[in-house]
Amino acid sequence: MNQYLEKVHPKPLTGLVGYLQGMIKGRLWLKIIIAMIAGLVTGIILSPQTGLVERGTAELLGSWLAIPGNIFLGLIQMIVVPLIFASVIRGLASSDDLDQLKKIGIRLVFYFILTTSVAIMIGLSVSMIIQPGNYIDTGFAEAQIDADDLIANGEDAPDVPEAAVIPEIVVSLIPQNPLGSMVEREMLQVVLFAIFIGLALVAMPPKQAQPILSLMGSLQEVCMTVVRWAMYIAPLAVFGLLAQITITVGLDALLGMAVYVGTVILGLLLMILVYLMIVGFIARHNPLQFLSSVREVQLLAFSTSSSAAVMPLSMQTAEEKLGVRPSISQFLIPLGASINMDGTALYQAAATVFLAQVYNVELGLPALLLILVTTVGASIGSPATPGVGIVILAMVLSSVGIPASGVALIIGVDRILDMSRTAVNVTGDLTACLVMDRWVGGKKTAEEERLEEKKRDEKRECDGEEVVCDDMEA
Repeated sequence: MNQYLEKVHPKPLTGLVGYLQGMIKGRLWLKIIIAMIAGLVTGIILSPQTGLVERGTAELLGSWLAIPGNIFLGLIQMIVVPLIFASVIRGLASSDDLDQLKKIGIRLVFYFILTTSVAIMIGLSVSMIIQPGNYIDTGFAEAQIDADDLIANGEDAPDVPEAAVIPEIVVSLIPQNPLGSMVEREMLQVVLFAIFIGLALVAMPPKQAQPILSLMGSLQEVCMTVVRWAMYIAPLAVFGLLAQITITVGLDALLGMAVYVGTVILGLLLMILVYLMIVGFIARHNPLQFLSSVREVQLLAFSTSSSAAVMPLSMQTAEEKLGVRPSISQFLIPLGASINMDGTALYQAAATVFLAQVYNVELGLPALLLILVTTVGASIGSPATPGVGIVILAMVLSSVGIPASGVALIIGVDRILDMSRTAVNVTGDLTACLVMDRWVGGKKTAEEERLEEKKRDEKRECDGEEVVCDDMEA
């Protein structure tokens, strides 16, 4: 396999970064913030509490205002599975060092589980110390949104598996029906399928693997084109969704959630601090320089609420600003976008404790351990799409006996928290790139890999090919 791995070179996803940089220069993040404020103001004006508009009319207006938002969410959810699938396959093929791939794969599993566990413990701790649930009167929840309507596509929360069936679950991770896994957005199965396909392609002679790798490159470009279309309506999407939710739940309910929002954001900031400690002490990189380098990725992730949509910019930042080897960033970033969800895991832990406080559900040590295990399992492999945290949260709540209707309490503020935790998720991916670059390294330096990639880009442009193959006998 190794002789072929060194001979095939697909075009990296960083080649699609141009339009993302245009969004940064156009200050998309500022437009999003302005849209959030405008959405809240519009929702307050149209809210039945003001008496300016009847409830039925207000809800109808909210539904119409939310159309751009629902279209935006649908577009992002539509492309995330094929985008990550194609990116994982091409990321595997981008490496020319099989030993490096083995080391990264083994160490990433332990690293992702460790950082996700730390994130969950931070979420649990800040909620137990601040106790935001004590500031909430649950009386208004009964008149608010039906929790059954809050879970995407009307799906019920999955049952929590018992220990006796865990072996069956482990075996089921190998997708017997890959297309079914894609339809159901079972990201862990999709990633495993992509890894198998990628390994099979690099084990084949380059001339035979080239057409499929070129097809995956075209699929990436199609997906990123759809992302670009979605970004055109992102400010309108945020405006409409926030206006609708403010009309539905009312300003008083949103203000009552301020302590909860502050608690989650505090937890996310503490997780950023953990990343900076990892960057400084393990990766031996200047933490302040790291923050400056990843700022643009964080802002764009905040704007899009999707770590998958910003993968090209994440790769470019890792390689050009953080000095990470391209072979590591191009493999790790697509994996991280689907199985490294520290911000989402922290949010779920904090929200679970918050709702337990609201409903006076006692959480002992066994329940806290169950939350830890359930959240780790649920976060790994969750789709890198906006709003998925709410779906996963329903599963975590059911594991400790908290009413699913509690989701109605937090849906109104989920948009701002979704954007914030996505920024933390991409920061975690970039931190992992630095750590793996130091722990694993490679046969060549980062500069040598970039110079070789530059030569291959020139060859691709000359030949008009997405994938270049070194001369060898097939």
